[in-house]
Amino acid sequence: MKPSLCILTLGCSKNTVDSEHILARLSPSYEIVHSGRADMILINTCSFIADAKEESINAILEAVRQKKAGIYGKVVVFGCLGQRYASQMPELIPEVDAWFGARDFAPLLKYLGVDGDVIQKERILSTPGHYAYLKISEGCDRRCSYCAIPLIRGSHRSVPVEDLVDEARCLAERGVRELIVIAQDSTYYGLDLYGERSLARLLRALSEIDGIEWIRIHYSYPSSFPDDVLEEMRSNPKICKYIDIPLQHISTAVLAKMHRGIDSEGTRALVKKMREEVPGVALRTTMIVGHPGEEEKDFEELLEFVRSARFERLGAFAYSEEEDTYSALHYKDDIPQKVKNSRMDRLMTLQEEISYDCNKARVGGTEKVLVDSFDGQMLVCRSQYESPEVDGEILVRYDAELSGGLNAESLVGRFMNVRITDAGSYDLSAEIISVL
Repeated sequence: MKPSLCILTLGCSKNTVDSEHILARLSPSYEIVHSGRADMILINTCSFIADAKEESINAILEAVRQKKAGIYGKVVVFGCLGQRYASQMPELIPEVDAWFGARDFAPLLKYLGVDGDVIQKERILSTPGHYAYLKISEGCDRRCSYCAIPLIRGSHRSVPVEDLVDEARCLAERGVRELIVIAQDSTYYGLDLYGERSLARLLRALSEIDGIEWIRIHYSYPSSFPDDVLEEMRSNPKICKYIDIPLQHISTAVLAKMHRGIDSEGTRALVKKMREEVPGVALRTTMIVGHPGEEEKDFEELLEFVRSARFERLGAFAYSEEEDTYSALHYKDDIPQKVKNSRMDRLMTLQEEISYDCNKARVGGTEKVLVDSFDGQMLVCRSQYESPEVDGEILVRYDAELSGGLNAESLVGRFMNVRITDAGSYDLSAEIISVL
């Protein structure tokens, strides 16, 4: 019998892709289980900010406890936490059987008895079968002062267009209809391979694959945003009118301390250009409050910007000092946590109002949606303006007659036209018009 193996993936969607590649290499040699007893548990960790590190450590400690209880035979940890703290963690948690990093998976696979490295187009999806993340590069050449990702993941390395197209074609043949393009900085794609930003070229190549109907862009960077991506989004019906672009702040003084490579004027101009060149685009962003040097006037400017920009989606983090980053080495983290929390609350309260207004404006309209799941009563759906796991949902009551006699489960992974009937701050309600 094959030994049994369970994998736990923490952190971002880039980790999800790593785990899927690893599982594909391990599946011939291991029985992959999702719960219960296992001969081994692999934990793919995150260490982006303090909360992520705490979650990873707690998960490891829980796995160690279950190992002692006989649930798991071995505990093996890899990913960002193991990469960043390779010298400390084995001493801190000696009950873990082996530690590996995030940059090279060959040593992990060798430990597990598999020769070689991961294979680009081989995946075992952990997402629903109709959408998948496509990681187009690894690492980051940006040096944002607060960010530890370059320290963990190394420099930017693009995956060749041909390899990504092969991978995407394999996914399409297995039923994937939506590709979510991800990277540490997706707009930097291709500079190392082709000497120029090549995201638009990649999007065109991916859109030619039969079966792929939606392509969504995540994790863009505002500085030197490539104009041809906006042109592709405007003209190519397969590219979702959706941009995930973490802006982090609007105050020129704070942006300079963050080493973002763009100022307030440039940021405002970019948002304006996106709205003008891609009518109806949904913008998702994140902001950091409480970075060293952020004065009350800077935060008030941020509130004013969010109020005027009216982002369809916005998340926020309180600044977390990460060792060895420029901010940690050169700035004092002197803003009290109480102040950071207060600013977070004020920002997110404002965004909740904006999100509700944006959703309310969609009531009465007709939209194409992708059915993600059926919960026994409602079809859980998304339009091109919602990304899975991070955005709201469109809840549609199942109606057999309007569904053309199709049962609810068979609608999962299919597209429908719906009419939006009601709106909340994050989720929408709708009724079926037709199944596509």
